[in-house]
Amino acid sequence: MAPPSLTKFLLLVLLGAASSSSADYACKPSCGAIPIHYPFGTGPGCGSPLFHPHVACAGGGHQDQLTFTTRSGSYPVDAVDYANQILYVSDPSMSTCSATNPSRGFSLDWDAPFAFADARNVFALLDCFPTPTLNATLCDTSSSSSICGLLYTCPAVAALGAPVSTCCVYAPASLGPAFDVDLTQLRCASYAAVRGFNGAETRPDEWDFGIALKYRFSADDGFPSACADCEKSGGMCGYATAATATATATAAVYNSFACSCGNGMNSSTNCYFAASAASWSSGGARRRILPLGLWLTCIWLAIAWTQLQF
Repeated sequence: MAPPSLTKFLLLVLLGAASSSSADYACKPSCGAIPIHYPFGTGPGCGSPLFHPHVACAGGGHQDQLTFTTRSGSYPVDAVDYANQILYVSDPSMSTCSATNPSRGFSLDWDAPFAFADARNVFALLDCFPTPTLNATLCDTSSSSSICGLLYTCPAVAALGAPVSTCCVYAPASLGPAFDVDLTQLRCASYAAVRGFNGAETRPDEWDFGIALKYRFSADDGFPSACADCEKSGGMCGYATAATATATATAAVYNSFACSCGNGMNSSTNCYFAASAASWSSGGARRRILPLGLWLTCIWLAIAWTQLQF
């Protein structure tokens, strides 16, 4: 039997290596029970590069958990409201109607594309000392008495043994110029964050405790048209990582847009081309991203093959 041609041999090498490595770069459509859409992603190269350092999918398998990370810690994401661009997070160290915990507070990184959804967030400082520091510059005196009074009807909060006067609703909508609640500086033991009252304004045991964060896609907050086209074709929006940009044979630009398709192929436009039996294109926008080392290996094999024939 005649040996296979050089062209067929090299094609088998390329396809085999590409298919074995493509799964490593596939973006997932969900993290745990939370569906993932732009601007978020499940790993490097997925979603928007502006969001990946702050929101990531941690864990493995069925234990995946979407997390939000700032300089004050990492927090589980409870849900994402994509229509209104709101991220709902929880702080396990904060106090609620059912439990009180010592806490360092909560902060936002100043360069992160997030802001507090002011109309939804109420931050109540608990067990603060001395009480004279809780003045009108820090506290919303119009709501502190009602919110704090209701919180102190919760057995867990009442167990602190501190008077209601040591509680106040923190007034700065942006949490001050540092974008944080520094409980050490404020001399408070803990805090409670309420992101919704669920129509039960007088029943704190039914309040929705947690933090609501508003996010923006970009400076003009416009949804990228390239991403919309990618998602319509069944792809996941992503970007070229530093490793991809330096280790591939294409002219991939670091952080440039990429559409990740379910079959492991990447495109700079969409995934419609993948329906044609994963056909290869020699250039342009639609191409398979292969490591430069793989191409060099094929060149070496071609030279070796030629020498064997003679």
